[in-house]
Amino acid sequence: MSNLEQYLETEDLHPIDLVETLAEHHDWDFDRIAEDQIAMAIEGQWRTYSITLAWSGYDETLRMVSTFEMEPPAEKLPALYDLLNRANDTCWSGAFTYWEAQKLMVFRYGLVLSGGLGAGAEQVDRMLTTAVMASERFYPAFQLVCWGDRTPEDAMQVAIAEAYGRA
Repeated sequence: MSNLEQYLETEDLHPIDLVETLAEHHDWDFDRIAEDQIAMAIEGQWRTYSITLAWSGYDETLRMVSTFEMEPPAEKLPALYDLLNRANDTCWSGAFTYWEAQKLMVFRYGLVLSGGLGAGAEQVDRMLTTAVMASERFYPAFQLVCWGDRTPEDAMQVAIAEAYGRA
């Protein structure tokens, strides 16, 4: 067992300490904002995603917010919101929303750890992976609806189509 695995299996490990250790392990840029909050940047194929994780001891939830900038034309917002509903119907872990005032596309998820449960390294890694994978999957669809004059139905076909082979 590696030193990282031994450290991450400590039961008393604060969830944000765990995230910080994962960020160091993956060599992601991060900033420990507070004892209960960390921000990091994870590079994907389409974008670099700004991800913040915050621990709330009050409701025992590890909250993740992953964002990327997006400024769709105002007339495209109804189609974008339609697409977001369609995308969220396919996402079982987490959900998309668009924060118009901040011009940010957002993927959110909360890991409830009630009863004193601790987060495991695999759980946190899965949260982060899910956020990046969902954003990568739907990014082209968001672009097609906002700037490609495609309908939400057509754009979803891009997101749900399986790619075979390599270009």
